[in-house]
Amino acid sequence: MRRTQQERSDSTRAALITAARALFGARGYHDVPAEEITRTAGVTRGALYHHFGDKKALFRAVVEEVERELTTEVDGVITTAPDPLTGLSAALGVFLDACLRDDVRRISLTDAPVVLGWDAWREMEGEYGLGLVAENLRKARDAGLLVDTPVDVLAQLVLSAVMEAARMIANAPDPDRIRADVLEVFGGWLGALIRPS
Repeated sequence: MRRTQQERSDSTRAALITAARALFGARGYHDVPAEEITRTAGVTRGALYHHFGDKKALFRAVVEEVERELTTEVDGVITTAPDPLTGLSAALGVFLDACLRDDVRRISLTDAPVVLGWDAWREMEGEYGLGLVAENLRKARDAGLLVDTPVDVLAQLVLSAVMEAARMIANAPDPDRIRADVLEVFGGWLGALIRPS
């Protein structure tokens, strides 16, 4: 069967994202020329410009793919937990583990803030992570597990702290030790937010 134009277009776009993700994850945005991406994807340079406009827009698509995958992974842990606070705590560990992966570390935590700009990167983090954090903090508060506090502000502060922790881990000479320290600090913070029984 012949593929439709839309199927060919989707296939080309996916090939570019897959190739770019592997290359960016291995060497970083600045060390990967557009020609290498198109060659690896098996498409023309014109295809890159047709689908994305430029290498930076392709990089943004790669970052969004990584963020969607992380959000799905974290949400899966939260939704299977016995309560929202346990879910958030477990999700933090899963997220921090993901930050130890080379592609997440290089693409999302190291290159994204520089290539996309701090504001665009923060907006993207907010789009994928903030809603998830706020929703589950709200559920915890409504279930009587959390002290009464402005959840939207708390969610933004938690997300900011988590992202800073992720960048600390990504740039640490001993990421496993920093990850353990981060979990200890967050455990103390979470304990302070739990409503006394």
